[in-house]
Amino acid sequence: MARIAGVDLPRNKRMDIALTYIYGIGRTMALQILDATNVDWKTNSDNLNADEVNLIRTEIENNYKVEGDLRREITTNIKRLMDIGCYRGLRHRRGLPVRGQKSKTNARTRKGPRRSVMGRKKK
Repeated sequence: MARIAGVDLPRNKRMDIALTYIYGIGRTMALQILDATNVDWKTNSDNLNADEVNLIRTEIENNYKVEGDLRREITTNIKRLMDIGCYRGLRHRRGLPVRGQKSKTNARTRKGPRRSVMGRKKK
């Protein structure tokens, strides 16, 4: 089992899929990494030798921001928006949708479960 960027790659998966288990790497970026290291994307993660694992590991460490560094950068960006008090920062602070979605009837995922109001029904 290969360990790259602090994540154990899953067993018996193609490499283009296995690399997506690392936070910050999607399918496109996984294929770019495999092209840069000359590793076939159809190779199973179980069949990698130590040299290929080291090539992939160094490529990711040197050229990509993943896992802890990426999470830290995203949280600092959100904190900065909240500190300067811009519209997006206020939406983050209130737990509402940030990107312009309507929130009168929808946005239950972001707002959480409905809070019932006593005496709301009309008789």
